Amino acid sequence: MSRYGQLAALMQQQIESGLWQPGERIPSIRQSCKTHHLSPMTVLQAYQLLESLGLILARPQSGYYVKAAPSPLPASAAQQAHYSGSVDINDLVFEVLQASKSRELVPLGLAVADPALFPHPQLGRALASCMRRLDPFSTVADLPPGNEALRRAIAQRYANDGLAVDPQEIIITTGAMEALSLSLQVLTEPGDWVVVESPTFYGALQAIERLKLNVVEIPVIPGVGIDLALLTEALAQRPIKACWLMGNVQHPLGHTMPDGHKQALMALLNAHGVPLVEDDVYAELYFGRERPSPIKRWDARGDSLLCGSWTKCLAPGFRVGWVVAGSHAERIQRLQLMSTLSTNVPSQLALADMLRQGGVDAHFRRLRHTLAQRQQQMRAALLRLFQDEVHISTPDGGYFLWLTFDVRLDSRALYAQALANGFSLAPGALFSSQGQHNHCLRLNSAHPWSPALEAALTRLAALVHQQLGGS
Repeated sequence: MSRYGQLAALMQQQIESGLWQPGERIPSIRQSCKTHHLSPMTVLQAYQLLESLGLILARPQSGYYVKAAPSPLPASAAQQAHYSGSVDINDLVFEVLQASKSRELVPLGLAVADPALFPHPQLGRALASCMRRLDPFSTVADLPPGNEALRRAIAQRYANDGLAVDPQEIIITTGAMEALSLSLQVLTEPGDWVVVESPTFYGALQAIERLKLNVVEIPVIPGVGIDLALLTEALAQRPIKACWLMGNVQHPLGHTMPDGHKQALMALLNAHGVPLVEDDVYAELYFGRERPSPIKRWDARGDSLLCGSWTKCLAPGFRVGWVVAGSHAERIQRLQLMSTLSTNVPSQLALADMLRQGGVDAHFRRLRHTLAQRQQQMRAALLRLFQDEVHISTPDGGYFLWLTFDVRLDSRALYAQALANGFSLAPGALFSSQGQHNHCLRLNSAHPWSPALEAALTRLAALVHQQLGGS
């Protein structure tokens, strides 16, 4: 068991034994750090886990208090896979993303983090320096598979985590979406069946729709990962050609699969000869002590594709991603040459320079710390506003919170009301092809606390209460 899990189990035992009574304040994070010789992040994760279990409640500027036993939400139907066939999601995604771009809105629905969190001055200096030294021939030399120095730097980071990757297997792409789409395209033909998680990143559904594929949506077990029993059934019932999953900081739930689950998942896919397309774009935004390993680490066949990006953690506007393509590398290069041709060369050179000079890991540490603090503050406010009416995810990283309400909630209607009230949100219907998560919301927790943000959350609670008939 993890150290934060051990602390959470100890605190849970103390609460259940009556040592801490409902309404009483439990030890502060600082006190628990001193008592149990743990880091603030470890204690914070333990307290977040206790919150998700409904045992404690955070009160801003006050601390953590034991919570009365919650009233459970109505039981939902048993988990089952959804064999959706074709996908029709692009219109809804376009509508939500276009509306959420307005600077006039409190950005609870955005898919990007607070832009102020990124090292724009350093990126600008690196870009300017590279442009002054630019070899004109690099516009040819850095065509697919991409800049050699950047590919080598990416391979070195994987090597530091114990994953051997040949730089020749890495293809630099225009963001992670191109990497993921090319990976899916190289494995499938129109009409093929693909597995995704449910809820899943809407970009996966967009790519599946564009490539005219059929989808099997398999529920995730919160905090664990895709349901392997249901995945086993799907592999037996359909000729699955690929599986698109997130093992680390899953979007939108935010959990990271335990290593044992990753290993079992990879063994199952290997046994059926089904390649994995792994979306690992949030891997640098973990809240634990160590960067989690990708699922690919346990790939015995070597035919999985691992996709990453600097967009979420370092350089949002540069749109530079990559795919560790293995044996599929040459075909992906050919597909890229027929579509985007290549990734922006100055951006590749600037990122290679920054990685070579060092300092990015210090930025990552600051970024993770800030994101964890802001997420905790928003969770505390939401738990205070909704009390027992909502289940809120307890992410292992990233900057999203997933809110699950009574099944009567209509998140698409709530989304329209939110826009009229000056803030955005992402309706749960975005994250499946069948709308089965329409009673859920995704909120962006990456922005600093402000009166406008607090007012937006208060108004959100009022709109939810109004829709569900509460007070």
